[in-house]
Order: sequence, then structure tokens, then C-alpha cells
Amino acid sequence: MSNKRYITTILCFIVCLGLLTGCGGLSDLSLEALQGNNEEEGFTSLGLTPEFDYEVPVSLPNILVDQVGYARSSNKVALIQGEFPPDTFVVIDEADGQTVYTGQIEQKGYDEETGVYISYADFTELDTPGRYYIQAAMIGQSYSFEIAQDPYDDIFQAALKQYYYSRCGFTLSTELAGKAAHNACHSREAQMKEEASIKLDVTGGWHMDEMGTRNVVTGCQTVNYLLLAYELYPEVFSDEAEIPESGNEVPDILDEVRYEIDWLLKMQDAKSGAVYASVSSVDNKAAGYILYIDGVTMDATIQFAATMAKFSYLYQNYDREFATQCLKASDRAYRYVQQYLGDVSQEEYFYAATELYRATGASGYHTVIKNYLTQNPVTEMDNDFIFWGCVTYLSTKQRVDVNLCSDVIKVLMQEVEQISYASKSSKLLVNADKEQSNSTELLHDLSRLAVVDHIITNHEYATVLENHLHYLLGRNLQSISYLNGVGARNYKDIDAAQGVMNQVDLNAELVLMLSAILDGETATEGESE
Repeated sequence: MSNKRYITTILCFIVCLGLLTGCGGLSDLSLEALQGNNEEEGFTSLGLTPEFDYEVPVSLPNILVDQVGYARSSNKVALIQGEFPPDTFVVIDEADGQTVYTGQIEQKGYDEETGVYISYADFTELDTPGRYYIQAAMIGQSYSFEIAQDPYDDIFQAALKQYYYSRCGFTLSTELAGKAAHNACHSREAQMKEEASIKLDVTGGWHMDEMGTRNVVTGCQTVNYLLLAYELYPEVFSDEAEIPESGNEVPDILDEVRYEIDWLLKMQDAKSGAVYASVSSVDNKAAGYILYIDGVTMDATIQFAATMAKFSYLYQNYDREFATQCLKASDRAYRYVQQYLGDVSQEEYFYAATELYRATGASGYHTVIKNYLTQNPVTEMDNDFIFWGCVTYLSTKQRVDVNLCSDVIKVLMQEVEQISYASKSSKLLVNADKEQSNSTELLHDLSRLAVVDHIITNHEYATVLENHLHYLLGRNLQSISYLNGVGARNYKDIDAAQGVMNQVDLNAELVLMLSAILDGETATEGESE
């Protein structure tokens, strides 16, 4: 036997003897014995100090659900991450811990875009109202969620209420605004940036950011989407949104839009009809804050013309005098732009013409529309001005060119089919990017889908809309809700910039999407009855 093997055998024998005789022998092996009798010969460390100041990684569930919930009559699907999921899952009642549903897990495979394996847990059959969570062996459990008749009503009202919270120059009462209550802000006169001696009253409108900026272009685009939502789905808007104007027999969405419209009117130059671009607030140590008005721009003026005409048309049944005032302001802005057509995009000019044509029936506007659609055949609806203009032209009661309308409808349908196909092709059921950060693009697409769903009431499109809402409310790879105040894990935990409701224009597209979903749920309830 070699010397090395002999030593190893002896060591093994000693260890075994220690195990057989208990731990008493180990306790006799003192630290002093290891160090020796001379302290100078003691054990020397490597000089490393253990550090415990590290951030514990967040443990995310591998079962992804809409953290708000699912409508009783809707398809209910949870997503499961993992290459080798178990065969079954269970739905558990959060109140008593009892299993209320057992289902089979359907493997969908590897998703190329996101780089994860996805499976589905379908529990559509469960329609009993309550609060639940999903659990699966080796996978864990989901966040909790609700099954209810109308699970999204509160979200819809919260999205609408965002505009009340964003009002500038207006006192928000504790009764209606709660913790967001404050006194009127930015109520001073503002001065022209180029000429400080010129001062104007431009109070009102919606804040676009924390600095209190108010922007005509963003304001117009926001109003356009809100009015489109109201025009397509008026039944989902009430006069009970808990804003100061509630109860005046005007849908609160129109009351809120009017608050912005009042401010837009202040931004128009009384003589020329041109429109100033924005108002910004700058802190000044000596004077507090100073409000500056940015100069006239063609974008602000032409978009003002379109939005004022759209509002006038939809508001005339509630206040004809004010609607007429808005229409006149629109016409003056449009006429000003006609002097500088080289500085205005054809798409913006086309859109303004569609709104003014619908509101007035004047043939000159129709000529602009036909010339644009003939010379620039529409091939896609990604551009908002083309999209808005085409939808308005299709919905006008004035005389239209049937062939041009037919071409527009085909393009709109093709666009929506592509959006639907891309969503269904993704194993996440939405066309999300790998970082789950393209909510802006998704809502942009869904606004097109909401319009077409209104036209043809397609169950497939309604399902795509619902899947995107599930995604925004937590059924995504980050397990976050992109909407304010809802969900067990919110976007604020990751990146405040990803919030949807904090951006007035993006929130308007969310309102449109929610309008379509709520309208569809109402129709489904009616059919079931």
C-alpha cells in the first residue's frame, strides 16, 4: 500500500470513529490546539470582511395572470413560464384555500421574440364571482385576481378621472380629488417668450408633465382620441364620474374635454387666427414662477382647426352656441394655415379638412379630401392624421366618394388583420417586445382595432382587445401592472416612465380600448339574458 493511501485510510478510520462515538471528540479539538501555544503563530485570515449589503432579487411568479381579474363571461387564460410544466393546475379560492377548479396545462413551446417557454392554463369554465389564485406543482402560484361581472369599471373611471386630476388653474376639492386635492395653480398671466411685455390669460387646460406644461398639439391629439371613444361607444360614458360638472346632463367625458377646449381657445391669436404652441412654467427665485407662451406654429394651428371642428360637431346637441364658437375658431385657424401650406404636412391638412367637411358640408373641404386620397392612395393607418381623417370621412353624413371610401375600408381592415395576426402569433397573445416596454405601440394598434371592432363587431377582435388589457394588468413577463393603483406589482416598482395613465395622450388611447371592451361586455350580457 502506498504512503498516500495509508494516510487516507487512517483519516477515514478516525472520521468514522468520531461519527460512531458522537461529537464529543470534536469539541476537544479546541481553537487553541489549532493555533498552537504561541499567539504569534496563530491563524491568519485572508483579510476579507464579509459584506451583507446586497439587494435580494425579487422573486417573480411563473404563473402570469391579469392581477385585476377577468369578466365572468370572458375567456380566462393564465400564462405559465417554464420549459417543463406539470400536466395540471388548480384554481384556489383565496378566502378559504379550497380548490375550485382543476385544469390541464397546454404547452405552447418556445417564443422566439421573448426567449421563454410558455404554456396556457385555461379556466374559462370557472365563472363564480370571487377572488382566486392559480397554483401548479413545481411552478408555484400566481398573484391573486378577481372574477366579477364588471371587473374593469373602476379602471375605466380612474382613467377618465386622470384628466380631472390634471386640470391646471383649477382648485381640486378634497371631496372629489382626495389626496390629490390642491388649490388652483398657474393662475397668473403668462408672457410671450419673444416679447415679455405682451401678457395673456392662458389659465386652464391639462398639465402634460410635473412642471405644469400645457401643449396644444398634445392636447389636441388627446382630445381627438377621447372624442373618438365617445363617438363610437357613447353608452359607456356616464354623467356620474365624480367631477364638478357631474349631474349636468352632459356626459362627463365631454365636460372634461370642454375644460381643455376652453384653454385651447385662449391659445388662438384674436387677430390672425393662428395658434400659439404651448405654455411652460419656469421657476424664478425672485418672482416665484414665470409662465411663458411659445410662439405660433403651423402644427399647433392646423391641429387646433381639426380638433375644434370635431368637438363642435359632437357637442352641438348640448350647447349649440358654444359649438358654433368652436367651429368659427376652427375655420379661422384653417384659413390662416392656407397662407402657409408649404409649412404644413399634407396629412394634417387632410385631417382638418375631413372634420370641417363633416361639420359644415362645404364643398371646398371635400375637394381637399378627394385630392389627397386620389394623389396619395392610403396604404397604411399608422399615421394618426390619416387614421383620424379616414374614420371621420367614413362616418360623415355628407356626400362622399364611394370608391375612395371603399379603398379606405380595405386598408383599415388589412391593417387590423395584421395587428390581430401578430397578436395571435405571439405566445403571449400580444405583439409585445422582449423587454415588455412597447405599451405605446400596442395601444396605438389597439385604437385601430377598436374602430374596426365597432364597425363589424368581431368576436376575434374583441378577444385580442381583452388579451392586451390582461397584458397591461400583469399578464406579462415582468408581472407588472402598467396602470395606476392596481395590481399586486406595479410599474412604479420597475420604471415610472412605463406608466400609461400618467401620459394624457396615451391614457386617451387606453380610454378608447376600455370603451370597446366595456361595450362588448355589455353586449355579451345582453345576449346571455
